[in-house]
Formats: sequence, C-alpha cells, structure tokens
Amino acid sequence: MDSMIEYLWLGRVDYAEALALQQRCVEAVYAKREAQRSGHLLLLLEHPPVLTLGRNASRENILASDALLAARGITVHGINRGGDVTYHGPGQLVGYPIFDLRSLAGPSGRRLGPVDFVRQMEEALMRLCSSYGIEGNRVAGRTGVWVGATGTERKIAAIGVHVSRGITSHGFALNVTTDPADFQWIVPCGIADRAVTSMRIESGKPTQPAASTSPSLEMESVAHRAADCFGQIFGQPVEFCHNLPGLLRSAEAVSHA
Repeated sequence: MDSMIEYLWLGRVDYAEALALQQRCVEAVYAKREAQRSGHLLLLLEHPPVLTLGRNASRENILASDALLAARGITVHGINRGGDVTYHGPGQLVGYPIFDLRSLAGPSGRRLGPVDFVRQMEEALMRLCSSYGIEGNRVAGRTGVWVGATGTERKIAAIGVHVSRGITSHGFALNVTTDPADFQWIVPCGIADRAVTSMRIESGKPTQPAASTSPSLEMESVAHRAADCFGQIFGQPVEFCHNLPGLLRSAEAVSHA
C-alpha cells in the first residue's frame, strides 16, 4: 500500500483521552513499519480548557494557583513533548500528526529529521493561514507560527512534538477563534514579551480580506483545510477517515498478517 496521511476530525476530546489515543496510534503506525508498510495518521480536534507542561517547562510560567485552576475546571498535564507551558481550549484547532519520519524525505532528499519535521509543520500552518488571507511567518529561535511586523509579532500557532522510534506524537495548536484572554493563566510557551492572537482576530484586520469574502472559520472546515495543507507540504495523498476504531484495527492487524 502506498504511503498516505489518513486524518480524522474528532470534535472535542478530553485531554487524557487524547493522550491515550495518541499512544495507540503510535503503536499502530509502528506496527505498519515493522510489516514493511508505511502510513501516517493525523488527529484533528479541540480540547476542553487544559494546560500542558512540556519537557522544558517551568511551573513558574503558570500564573494561576492550583486552587484557582481547579475552581475553573482547568486541568494540568505534564507531558513528554518539547516546549514550555501552553493552553488548549475551545476555538483552538489541535493537531496530532502520528507520522513515520523514516518514510518521509526532508528538503535535502534525506530521511526527514525532527527539526525539519517541525519546520514543515510550520510551513503547512502558514499555508493554511495564507488560504484565509493571513500572512504567517517564523521568528528566529522561537518555534511556531507568528503574524505581524518584526518586534511586534503575535503568536497564532504553537508547536511541540515528541519523537520515539522515528514516530512523532503531540503536534500543533492553532488559534482559530480562541479568545486571547484564555491565555491569562500562563506565560505562553514561556514567552512574556509577545502577544497571542487568533485567525478570527487577524482575518478582521483592515489589511486582510473582508470577513464576508474569507473562508469559513467553522472548526471542522478549518480542520479539513489543515489536512490538505499537510498533504501538500509533506508530499502525501490525504484521505479523510470516518471510522477511528476501524482504522486502528486495520493498522494494528498489519502486525499479525
């Protein structure tokens, strides 16, 4: 079977449930590789309000007390991705690419490494933003996607990944209709001198197309468009999957074939 990206739109998913699902997907993609077959999964979803702490995170970058977070129903998870603290919540498109890097080529034509993987994720998200009339860019030394002039950049997408046995997990968080006030509980990604923004805010600026002529910012619509952009940047055909249990059973069965 030729390599492709199979993707799913899962709607709103509890963070702990998504962590468990990622691990199952990692094992499924690894089983395919062991059976001399390749394939990639892209999980697209939203989370209820949650804070996550990456491997390099400082607890000092969570500004709210544990009691206040608990009162607001905001859970905190320490995880094995790179990066510092970030917020996930309604209005934010979260993507978990479970990709087999050993079957992907980087810009040099050699096997794709973790740094090139992150750069290509940024490129896919910038292409997605561009399709909504929003010019995304990079900031040297700061992973993710940004908008605005040098010195006044605003972060629109955060990225943090983990790679084990050449299989990726975790991924990106793109602020679609997210209220920047939702980030008040933290120093986002440990960066105190730059603001957070969203596609809704940026698409409404005078330099961008009028809202009436811009594509819909309805979350599922953005998710499908994001999958297409990942396919373009990673050079893979993309297929929408309606049935997650069936997809995982099929992938897992490969190891027993």
